[in-house]
Amino acid sequence: MSEKVALVTGAARGIGLATTKLLIEQGWKVAMIDRDGPELTRAAKGINSAAPLTYDISIEDQVDEMMAEAIEKFGRLDAVVNNAGVADFGPIEETDFKRWRTIMDTNLDGVFLVSQAAIPHLKKTRGSLVNIGSISGLRASTLRVAYGTSKAAVIHMTKQQAAELGEYGIRANCVCPGPVRTKLAMAVHTQDIIDAYHDAIPLNRYGSEREIASVIAFLCSDDASYVTGQVIASDGGFDSTGVGLPALRK
Repeated sequence: MSEKVALVTGAARGIGLATTKLLIEQGWKVAMIDRDGPELTRAAKGINSAAPLTYDISIEDQVDEMMAEAIEKFGRLDAVVNNAGVADFGPIEETDFKRWRTIMDTNLDGVFLVSQAAIPHLKKTRGSLVNIGSISGLRASTLRVAYGTSKAAVIHMTKQQAAELGEYGIRANCVCPGPVRTKLAMAVHTQDIIDAYHDAIPLNRYGSEREIASVIAFLCSDDASYVTGQVIASDGGFDSTGVGLPALRK
């Protein structure tokens, strides 16, 4: 396991950073990718077996350079975690094409570009793609026409990857987090929003970054050697309840 190498995008914070730390605990080496260079440098400080690489995965030329540098650094690639994403929530009528493209450039195009660049290297190791979707890609919600659509597309892309790359031994799976207790979420979620989420989630709480990372790490590992084409909602049961659950509880 000590020779295995993962590439994690959006690794400077949140789920990406938590995944990086967990994989390293499990013996992996990690290429940490993020376009926020200063934050990435701070995040990687003191993390052994990691290499911080500053690239924007929405730009094709940068993705090619990123992959070349990662392979030069580590010599192989066993797993890719397509975690980088942007969120810009707003009413559907206020979502113009520029706003739409800002979301798609990273959330959808970036996943495609990184995956395509990784395929030749993953074929050599019979490796794993783990794409990060969202509960918003599984069920519609207000203010998420661009974000939710981008994540729904990632879910379908994952299935395409599983269908076509399985013959090479490459596995492709998608993790769809529900509400996660990140610093950003806690900064913008009012108490009313927090209470509403708790009411709607069967486990009555937000998830943690570490809990999402645990699912990702499993899918990267040999323990998931016969798991591909799957969409796993790590969401405390949020997707399973649909509508009406809060009312039923009262």
